[in-house]
Amino acid sequence: MNKLPLLSLVLFALLAACTQAPEKETADSGYYNEPHRPQFHFSPEKMWMNDPNGLVFYEGEYHLFYQYYPDSTVWGPMHWGHAVSTDLVHWKHLPIALYPDSLGYIFSGSAVVDWNNTSGFGKDGKPPLIAIFTYHNPEGDKAGRIDFQYQAIAYSNDKGRTWTKYEGNPVVPNPGLRDFRDPKVIWHEESQSWIMAVAAWDHLELYGSPDLKQWTKLSEFGKEWGTHAGVWECPDLFPLPLDGTDEQYWVLIQNINPGAYQGGSGTQYLIGQFDGTQFTVDAKFAEALGVEPAYVPQGIVFADFEGSDWGEWRSEGTAFGNGPVEGSADVPGFVGRRLVRSIHGGDAATGKLVSPVFTIEKNFINFLVGGGNDKLRLLVQLVVDGKVLRATSGTHQETMHWQWWDVSNLKGRKAHIEIVDNGTGGWGHLNVDQILFADEKAHSATEKAVWLDYGRDNYAGVTWSDAPDNRRLFIGWMSNWDYGQQVPTHPWRSAMTVVRELSLRHTSEGLRLFQRPVPELASLRTDSMTLSDLAIEGERTLTQLPFPPSQMELVVEFELLPTTASEIGVRLSNSKGEEYLVGYDLNRGLLFSDRTRSGKTDFSPLFATHRHTAPMPVDETVLRLHILFDRASCEVFANDGHRVMTEIFFPNEDFTTTHLFAKGGRTVVPNARFYKLKSIWR
Repeated sequence: MNKLPLLSLVLFALLAACTQAPEKETADSGYYNEPHRPQFHFSPEKMWMNDPNGLVFYEGEYHLFYQYYPDSTVWGPMHWGHAVSTDLVHWKHLPIALYPDSLGYIFSGSAVVDWNNTSGFGKDGKPPLIAIFTYHNPEGDKAGRIDFQYQAIAYSNDKGRTWTKYEGNPVVPNPGLRDFRDPKVIWHEESQSWIMAVAAWDHLELYGSPDLKQWTKLSEFGKEWGTHAGVWECPDLFPLPLDGTDEQYWVLIQNINPGAYQGGSGTQYLIGQFDGTQFTVDAKFAEALGVEPAYVPQGIVFADFEGSDWGEWRSEGTAFGNGPVEGSADVPGFVGRRLVRSIHGGDAATGKLVSPVFTIEKNFINFLVGGGNDKLRLLVQLVVDGKVLRATSGTHQETMHWQWWDVSNLKGRKAHIEIVDNGTGGWGHLNVDQILFADEKAHSATEKAVWLDYGRDNYAGVTWSDAPDNRRLFIGWMSNWDYGQQVPTHPWRSAMTVVRELSLRHTSEGLRLFQRPVPELASLRTDSMTLSDLAIEGERTLTQLPFPPSQMELVVEFELLPTTASEIGVRLSNSKGEEYLVGYDLNRGLLFSDRTRSGKTDFSPLFATHRHTAPMPVDETVLRLHILFDRASCEVFANDGHRVMTEIFFPNEDFTTTHLFAKGGRTVVPNARFYKLKSIWR
């Protein structure tokens, strides 16, 4: 008699279990707890992410849009992903904001609050949010046209939750430039107009508008300033007062790929003035720019490609033809009469050129390279014991520039060089010449730049529009196009840097940007430990630290005078013998990051070939490092953020132990504060 009600209850419970919406995954179920998953940096739940886009603050929310491909963990047809935060630390995922359509993929751009409703898109007395972005037409690209990128707008009347694309798009047609993208828009109060900065291959173009719909070209800037070793992308133009004064300057952030300080993608900046039409560089700041002369060391020429055939090199496929080609004026920079060009049969042809085996006896392998920039399909690569240990691509320029590999740790090993062309589209070829073995690096005449971040992994960074209290808040993509599509993470790829606050200060070098993590990040601090007047001789393992460094903030001071050490810094390690080091080389005056033994490094021959360094003059007797360690990244802000390095790494198990070191001598740590940081996802 009681069985029927009991059975009914069981069936009801089973039915409820089958029909009830699943609960949010917990930390125990693995949500945001996969290997290498950042714990206090923004990352998408899954799939591919790159540039931050549309940074704007409105009605208590910081909007973070981003380049997103929801169908894969590698780059594909771009959408705008979307997240919001009320504190710049914790983020709420929202649905995709902008989808590709008949006009093309949705490339990078910006967003503004149209407070005066100049666009006419406002509703019910409230200003609209306006997104300004690049359409990239893939069919035009494949067809070999150069007018396949143009600027467009969309508007939102519900705090960015839904968007309507303007029926009059594009608002800025392509002027005949292959690379014409990434519009950053600001309101210029003095001229009562909107100003759009657009990256245009090797320079910046500025446009003005009264209403965000009708745009007029104002000026061009940059062909003679900064570095042009790659394509200019993702600009940002904004005013910033000199710290502690009412004196105002203008800052131009200009991202570039490739050609950054450490190779691949990176972010340069310039300081000057903007009059509503033209940006001009500050005279003192300009002293840091200019051109560094070329240098080619003495060495052994392994291959000059002056013969009529390939000699001892082996050619596969059709792209390389029967031998080197005659040089011509449209390929500047080659040496002698002939060079390698993988253009036999056009850009669609593929092939490989393989050198004879040799023994590595010098510290560097130098060579001239130009042509397409494709880190997956167009490569000059060094093969040792069947593994590709070094690789370089072109720069999307026919002009040939010196590149180098540091092979000092491979001396005595047998190796060969491969020139690989698997590219079949536009820029599907490489130019190579003059392979030189030497004990020094060769470099072409180099345009000098001032870099926002001297690490490998901060790109496409821009700042928020309409941030409260006139704060200038910055965030970047924490990866590099050299290997970003190959990093060993799943089911997502890529993260953002922490949000940083920018300021402008006078230094011995002139005006420079300083960066610091936003103070809101301190809300994540839980456990802490402080050390004072700690003598370090060689290395000291901090066994007393009550938490691992995988989610840790560290503020540490090292005495520079007196010290007998050659290097000072912090080392992380784990039980597998893997390590990551960040520190300062006193003899050479270099801040450094060393991930060469940090764990998984063989997923790309471009990832961890040598220690990365940044010149850093120190005018004081104490070195201050503010360091953020997440599971798979380090951001170091040296001397109040005067120099910054951002780098990612992938240990086979999280780092568990923290060490302070003074290589070759002794130093004193007057003060060190350690903080455990809790996850923003749980």
